Amino acid sequence: MATGKKRFLLALTAILLAALFNQEADAVPAFARQTGLACVACHVSFPELTPFGRFFKLTGYTLTNYRTIPLAAMVQSSITSTRTIDQNNYDFVRDKDFVPLQQVSLFYGGRIAGPVGAFAQVTYDGVAHHGALDNTDIRAAWHFTQQDVDFIFGVTVNNNPTVSDVWNSTPAFGFPYASSSVSVPPLAGALIDGGLAQQVMGVGAYVFWQRHIYAELGMYRTADQMFSVFRAGQDTGTPGGVARLRGENPYWRLAYNQEWGPNSLMIGTYGMIADRYPDNTIPGTPTDRFSDYALDAQYQFITLSNAFSVQATWIHEKQNWGASYASGGIGAGPTPSNPSDNLNTLKVKASYYYLRKYGATLAYFSTTGTADPGLYAPAPVTGSANGLPDTRGLIFEVDYLPVPQAKLSLQYTWYLAFNGAKSNYDGNGRNASDNNFLYMSGWFVF
Repeated sequence: MATGKKRFLLALTAILLAALFNQEADAVPAFARQTGLACVACHVSFPELTPFGRFFKLTGYTLTNYRTIPLAAMVQSSITSTRTIDQNNYDFVRDKDFVPLQQVSLFYGGRIAGPVGAFAQVTYDGVAHHGALDNTDIRAAWHFTQQDVDFIFGVTVNNNPTVSDVWNSTPAFGFPYASSSVSVPPLAGALIDGGLAQQVMGVGAYVFWQRHIYAELGMYRTADQMFSVFRAGQDTGTPGGVARLRGENPYWRLAYNQEWGPNSLMIGTYGMIADRYPDNTIPGTPTDRFSDYALDAQYQFITLSNAFSVQATWIHEKQNWGASYASGGIGAGPTPSNPSDNLNTLKVKASYYYLRKYGATLAYFSTTGTADPGLYAPAPVTGSANGLPDTRGLIFEVDYLPVPQAKLSLQYTWYLAFNGAKSNYDGNGRNASDNNFLYMSGWFVF
């Protein structure tokens, strides 16, 4: 892998040199081209939004000073180093995966016509070697101001619950903003925490009153038939694959926001209740119900020289296995040992950037829940010997942005527990720390 690492570093050097000698690059990405503003007006560091970035999104991506086609592209390369299994002798070895193209994305970001605008992303996955529609948010929005009244209202059509949100404490645009595609993932996660991403179509209405009170109410359904474009590229034909929901499922968001000087503070709640078929290829059967209730908060201090931000979210998920438990399993879905389970997720992250060039982030994550051997069965590497989903850990990241469109990151994930235990969690001698990984990536947006 030494040769691969050299190729990666040479590629980074070439792109960085091109970026450094292009001093007009501040206005290259789609939104910057449309508005004529620098990237730092909307972003602390992509994709974390500033107060102005939140205003731009809430008003439908329609603010414009120039006529342009709002297109942009992103290239992401990475190296991951972690411990894997030597299948010949079942031993743990240190492995390095060089991914010259972890993903390539094309964005449409900006006004479509009148009060209608969109953020749409199409991504080619360099690990899975296929393309798909990524996070997409289409809006129509209106902004009313008169004397002391400031009122924004609009509608959103999107394909991922929380992608419409403007704070970076919710899952769709929460930290980590990029991570390894080849590391070992933990078993458990709340459905609202990425479990429906690019698999549903949702319609929501929102209001933002006096820059203080934000409220949104939406309904999500499976993105099939005439809405199938919203999950284009997903594997919908494999049993047990992408999620399939029954009917329309409610999503809500309520937040209080306060801005003063360089400071901004948000405290809020969000959630969703979803009825999911145990097997996505067998609609019409009974469903399992996932009820997700969340609390979140965000604080930002932003000046020209310093940017400090903290985000936190806590998600409680009630899992009612009314279909899977009662039937003993339908199709390829899980067969839980309990009629109901609980899952709790906590994420806390703090970041600091100096001159928007040099950044450091520390994050803590925790998932705990009910022991259920049927859901978290023992298996090499990914199983839980005690049936618990508990996973905890820390993420350390340092970033360097030579220009706003290029971001180099070094990230280390340290697991304190994994799938139920700190040591021998799978019953085959693998420890939580064996899944620690070092991840180096380069983002290039143009």
